[in-house]
Amino acid sequence: MNQLWGGRFQKPTAVLLRKFNDSLPFDVRLADEDIRGSIAWARGLVGAGVLTSDEAQTLVDGLVQVEQEFATGSFVFAPGDEDVHTAVERRLTEIVGAVGGKLHTGRSRNDQVATDFRLWVMGAVEALREHVAHLQQALIASAEANLHTPMPGYTHLQHAQPVTWGHWVLSHFWPLTRDVARLDGARGMASELPLGSAALAGTAYPVDRRFLAQELGFARVSANSLDAVSNRDFATDFLYAATMISLHLSRLAEQLILFSSSEFGFVSLDDAYSTGSSLMPQKKNPDTLELTRGKAGRLIGNLTGLLATLKGLPSSYDKDLQEDKEPVFDAFDTLDVALPVMAGVIGTLTLRPERMAAQLEPNLLATDLADYLVKRGVPFREAHHLVGQVVRAAEARGVPLTALALTDLQAISPHFGADVLGVFDVAVSLASRNVTGGTGPEALQEQLLAAQTAVKDG
Repeated sequence: MNQLWGGRFQKPTAVLLRKFNDSLPFDVRLADEDIRGSIAWARGLVGAGVLTSDEAQTLVDGLVQVEQEFATGSFVFAPGDEDVHTAVERRLTEIVGAVGGKLHTGRSRNDQVATDFRLWVMGAVEALREHVAHLQQALIASAEANLHTPMPGYTHLQHAQPVTWGHWVLSHFWPLTRDVARLDGARGMASELPLGSAALAGTAYPVDRRFLAQELGFARVSANSLDAVSNRDFATDFLYAATMISLHLSRLAEQLILFSSSEFGFVSLDDAYSTGSSLMPQKKNPDTLELTRGKAGRLIGNLTGLLATLKGLPSSYDKDLQEDKEPVFDAFDTLDVALPVMAGVIGTLTLRPERMAAQLEPNLLATDLADYLVKRGVPFREAHHLVGQVVRAAEARGVPLTALALTDLQAISPHFGADVLGVFDVAVSLASRNVTGGTGPEALQEQLLAAQTAVKDG
């Protein structure tokens, strides 16, 4: 057996318990981080007077060899390897001999795994930030190519007011900037070194923890050893950030599913990002988008599951904390595919402006009609009520607003003048909302530039 413990036990671990207890099947992906942490620890033990420089170099050389074996796929696991820490130390000792047994001096798996996991999360954040940036660039490219293409805007899935494709696409860009900020926050939370906390009370050897933090790229060292080995706030922060990304992807996917349907027909998905039916030859299904929408529930479950695990832990380290990694790994693995796939969907999307234009019916300009009355001195609440009467009159006749005669309008309010029909111009409506964040040409150009700058500076 290659256990890191067991001296006080008289019986071997039950086979079923080994299956229940061992974490190697999933924590093996922490091998690189475990080796990095061990190399730093070996060097730290030199400063603490535990190892000679030659011993430390022997350990480092051995750990580099173990790292290479993992990288090449030649690492061979042994039956007693219950976790990645056991596997690495066992193999190291096979390579360097008895000095390998000195590496764990003053260190516990409690602070070791917490260090490994934090390092992994910090790296995962960087990978996801890159994926988010690629999706943002795809959204920007789509917006830039169709910045002023008019389309109906919706509230409650009902026609509301005209917007443009560029404005709509960028509405899905900005949530991703908030996601990047959340990822950065999770990385900042993870960037605290627990190594040196040992099992719970701190190491008994004078290891320079600030040196370790510098070696491993941590921003600071933990202040309390009890807290350091139990703290998984960084994991929940990462999961929250990941869940919010998936939520934003889900909302984008949902709208594209609708827009690509026969009823809307605003966009057409590229064949490379669509699937077909095993029965109906004509079908072109948005399965990519539906999977994206569905996986948001998976990430929400990961987050709530870990929160439920953490909520009642009584002490510094409990075995429950072994449940922290799988939901985090799963969230990353899901987004590691979903984000590039969504970037591909956006980058290959075909717009159908004629179908958008066909839905630009006069009722979308009812608010502009109210604004017309306001400019003629009518209080907005009264103008809102009067336009509501105009809409009701048109509905009663089964005609669009533009089919009402001037006399019909003036029968509702004498404030309607001969120039009222000029209101029913989508281009004029869009241009009138030229405030920052609006649909006016200058505002849209300003927003596009801000989006480009945000990605560049990010």
